[in-house]
Amino acid sequence: MSEDIRLVVVDDHPVVLDGVRLLLRDDPAIRVVGGAPDAASAVRLVARARPHVVLLDLRLPDAVASELVAPLRQAAPDARIVVFTAYRDHAALQATLDAGVDGCLLKDAGATDLVAAVRQAVSGVAIFDPRVDARAAPRMRARLHDTGLTQREYDVVRHAAAGRTNPEIAEQLGLTRHTVTGYLRNAMRKLNARNRIELITKAAQSGLL
Repeated sequence: MSEDIRLVVVDDHPVVLDGVRLLLRDDPAIRVVGGAPDAASAVRLVARARPHVVLLDLRLPDAVASELVAPLRQAAPDARIVVFTAYRDHAALQATLDAGVDGCLLKDAGATDLVAAVRQAVSGVAIFDPRVDARAAPRMRARLHDTGLTQREYDVVRHAAAGRTNPEIAEQLGLTRHTVTGYLRNAMRKLNARNRIELITKAAQSGLL
């Protein structure tokens, strides 16, 4: 392409933005036009900057990546969305792949790999690190099986971990508030948690968050 490649980094750790800038510094055609630490600011930034590529972390303070794909697509329909994660077997990864991202890279990618991935993404090539794509679903299913959580219980716990209230979870998932309460109660029992905070902590310790 004749114009510079504009890239946005969505990650709540500033060091990641600095690291991406450092890795891309030797390619003048790729320009990091901004970074966003949360979902709300990411959508605003992407709508304003109209990047060609968005590097998206799996988990943000106010959302997980799978929930952010659709709003980002609406903000910049032509942008290529590439998950950028340190965890190749994170439980949230499969949901993000299912949401229709254009690729997935691990954060240990070197400068050459990152530059190539960004350029290929812009060209319409789907970029998936082979260490990630084949492992995500089996690992998540295994972890859910180990804890005894159903997929729906996991979805509710995931939203609770993002700080959403029961009414907000119910609206997001198309459930009644009573059903959400029941799923949370079941999850607490299965993870041996006495309250919501302990539930989230134990889910994280189990590798589900």
